[in-house]
Amino acid sequence: MVFDRVVTYGRMIKFGHSIFALPFAFSGAALAAVQNGILPEQVLWIVVAMVGARSAAMGFNRLVDRNMDAANPRTANRELPRGVISPLAVKVLVLISSGVLVFAAYMLNPLCLALSPVALGIVFLYSYSKRFTWATQLFLGVALALAPIGAWVAVTGRLDVEILLLGGAVLMWVAGFDVIYSCQDAEFDQQFGMYSIPQRFGVATALMIARIFHLLAFVLMLGVGHVFGLGTIYFIGVFAVGGLLIYEHVLVRNQDLSKAGMASLTMNGVVSVVYFVGTMADLLI
Repeated sequence: MVFDRVVTYGRMIKFGHSIFALPFAFSGAALAAVQNGILPEQVLWIVVAMVGARSAAMGFNRLVDRNMDAANPRTANRELPRGVISPLAVKVLVLISSGVLVFAAYMLNPLCLALSPVALGIVFLYSYSKRFTWATQLFLGVALALAPIGAWVAVTGRLDVEILLLGGAVLMWVAGFDVIYSCQDAEFDQQFGMYSIPQRFGVATALMIARIFHLLAFVLMLGVGHVFGLGTIYFIGVFAVGGLLIYEHVLVRNQDLSKAGMASLTMNGVVSVVYFVGTMADLLI
């Protein structure tokens, strides 16, 4: 029974989607380790911090959006709208997960601890952004961009300008695929009074904006390679990412969003892993 409960909570927060941000966190840590070294316990606490931050963010998002999710046919089957999990239980999960993040930050270094409330504030703000701005996809991008930036701070104890390039790449990458995903709800958002790029500009223009975001992400990844002096293997990885992003956009058309879920979720899980493998292989070889 306990196992079933854990599985239910994991399904609610889409724990499997941690693959989006975690490889980029590891990439940030690996780049930092080149000059600073890295200890096994640092890797452990980075993982703990990531799990805590994402669980808190997703739990909070599900809590804030529960009424909207219940009204949307696409999301009405989620755990909170169905009553499988109570709002009180989710509040407890958010509090515990937030505490886990803060404790992990404490175990890493003083700067991580000082910045942990800022990180929580950013990821929680995203859940409300759809209520006041069409740029909500960019808010999500900022939230996930904290992964490589936070991992860099965890290893170095500093916030350096160069890691912001990778943070910017993640921001644009996430904003691009979330625009694609949000196209599925453009009509519902219009009716429910929520804001998003597809709701504001229409699906066709939103898909074009997503392509621009992903082009910027690709360019910024090339910039990371240049700034950090990475080699051929890294750039092969980045061009592989570029190919995956192109295929992602081939899958989705203005009049056919049937593959939007695959394009924005499945494909981007592959993107993050490919980027990390290319980065690590280049640094090691």
